[in-house]
This record gives sequence, structure tokens and C-alpha cells, in this order.
Amino acid sequence: MGDTSLRERALRYLAQRDHSRAELARKLAGHGSDAEIADIIDRMGELGLQSDRRFAEAWVRSKAGRFGAARMRSELARRGVERELVDEALCGECVESELERARMVWRAKFGASPADPREWARQARFLQTRGFATDVIRKLLKEQPDESA
Repeated sequence: MGDTSLRERALRYLAQRDHSRAELARKLAGHGSDAEIADIIDRMGELGLQSDRRFAEAWVRSKAGRFGAARMRSELARRGVERELVDEALCGECVESELERARMVWRAKFGASPADPREWARQARFLQTRGFATDVIRKLLKEQPDESA
């Protein structure tokens, strides 16, 4: 396909939502050569239409209420965002502490302290899959119900 077609395809993807450079390259991969794709993505970056920084900030903003820092860091790395940009996005967008975010996620799912070790393990596993650190999980699940209110 020609350069115009590749450009239009890239614009269509970017009009739907922000994409990381790696995501956009992956989506365009079957539609042009690597050099053509790199040129198009570079041009989109020059025009301010594609930005890994903006992508990371928007992604963190949309997921911060549901996931811990470890999960967000891992997901953004999987999407090809550089570590420095991920760290900046996490610092800039996660205004609540990791414990506060974990508490909100836990409260929405469970709302009651674990009654026995089996329930404690189930709640801890849930929070761990959401990307919260082990020390945050321990601290949260040791709290008394009236302390978290």
C-alpha cells in the first residue's frame, strides 16, 4: 500500500485513542515496510499526534483506580513505553498513595475484613493480581474495619 494509505491508517488509529509508538507500529506492520512505518510514526510525533508520554499519562489516569503501580508499570512496558516515561506518568497521575488506591479497590470488591485465613488469602490474591505490593496488601488486610472508613 502507498504512503498516503499508511498515513490515513495511522491517523485513524490515533483518532480513536492515543497509542504508544510500539502499538502503532504493530498495528501498521502488515501495511507497509518497516522504514515507511517508522517514517510515518516519526512524522506523527513531530506533528504532536503521537506521544508516548501522553499515552502513558492517559493510560495511568484511566487505570489508577483499578490497578497497583506494579501492574500499571508492567502493562505500559508491554505496550513499549520507556521506563522513564512510565515512572513520570505514575508519579504525576497517581495522586493517592498506593495504600489508598488498594483500599478503594478492596472496598469495592469485598468491603469486609477477612474472617478466616482462607478468605484472607483470597482477598490478598485478588489485590496481588491487581498489581499491589505485598507490604501494601498485608497492611490493608491487617486493618480493622473502622480504621479504613
